[in-house]
Amino acid sequence: MTGQVRGPPYTLSMLDDLDRRLLLLLDEDPAIGVLGASRRLGVARGTVQSRLDRLRERGVIASTAPTLSPAALGYPVTAFCTLSIAQRNGHRRIVEHLRAIPEVLEIQTITGDGDLFVRVVARDNADLQRVIDLVVEDAQVTRSSTVIALAELLPHRTRALLEATGAPRVSR
Repeated sequence: MTGQVRGPPYTLSMLDDLDRRLLLLLDEDPAIGVLGASRRLGVARGTVQSRLDRLRERGVIASTAPTLSPAALGYPVTAFCTLSIAQRNGHRRIVEHLRAIPEVLEIQTITGDGDLFVRVVARDNADLQRVIDLVVEDAQVTRSSTVIALAELLPHRTRALLEATGAPRVSR
């Protein structure tokens, strides 16, 4: 259920101090568990559980799945494809096509010179060509441009958003 919000969307201002501290703690130590979090935060276990349930229900916590490293799984090459697509069928068909390609990790609609921004991984440059060929084989793709990432300088993050709201650091 990643990214699906069931209730009204949260804003950072809707998170109280305990929510922020809990989220920072989980970012720091994802395996801490409810009991460990309650001890570290100095609140009842039931309080932590109810906060977690509410944050999941509202989509603030989008996933509790581990963050996997494509490189460690044998896919060290990351590339970004900008796709221009024929708009006649909307995005549904092309998204389904791309979803069927395991090496497609993410798809975003964008403004500018393209319609979709697609993050892909591959085993090496020759394999990247295979993945790109799969991506563009759908007739809805009218143009594509691909760039290869050389190094990840700042991985995907959200912690800085919480820290910017003034949440105190969780002490050990």
